[in-house]
Amino acid sequence: MELTKTITDIKFIKRTIIVLIGTFILALSARLQTPLAPVPATMQTFAVLLLGIMLGYKLAFISVLIYLIQGALGLPVFAAGGGIIYFTGPTSGYLFGFLLGAFFSGKIRPNQDSAIVFFKLLFSVSFIYMFGIIWLWFFKGLSTNFNEIFAIGAKPFLLIELYKLLILAVLSNLIFKIRPFI
Repeated sequence: MELTKTITDIKFIKRTIIVLIGTFILALSARLQTPLAPVPATMQTFAVLLLGIMLGYKLAFISVLIYLIQGALGLPVFAAGGGIIYFTGPTSGYLFGFLLGAFFSGKIRPNQDSAIVFFKLLFSVSFIYMFGIIWLWFFKGLSTNFNEIFAIGAKPFLLIELYKLLILAVLSNLIFKIRPFI
């Protein structure tokens, strides 16, 4: 009985460390940015999808959730800092979309053709952009033309996003090899 408790404790500690490493990766990816107004181009979507593929849906989702909590508590983990006030800004929808992006990319199974993985990643990242654009529209005012919202909240990032997805799709089978150790 004691051995079972010890193994359970070790698994918990290991997963906690993995989740904290995931939050660190997300924080670091927020700092890799090209400032565009009002939404900066960061490597966060890449990191979210990478965590999904690497950690699976549960640990990736928890990593993103803890990351959001860290930011809400004021840790400077987001692209422009941190704090609860950050969730009232123009990028809040993207941040919450990370949860579904991590969840769905974590559902992708190993040993699939790269093209299939690409489309599943496209599906996953679409939640980030849907939440982001919808929130940005509310933030700018619903009277704002949706085409204008799309032009500032998605269009500048689409080509960059395609490259990120292609890289992840091509490397996915290598990334999946990490998952059994987690």
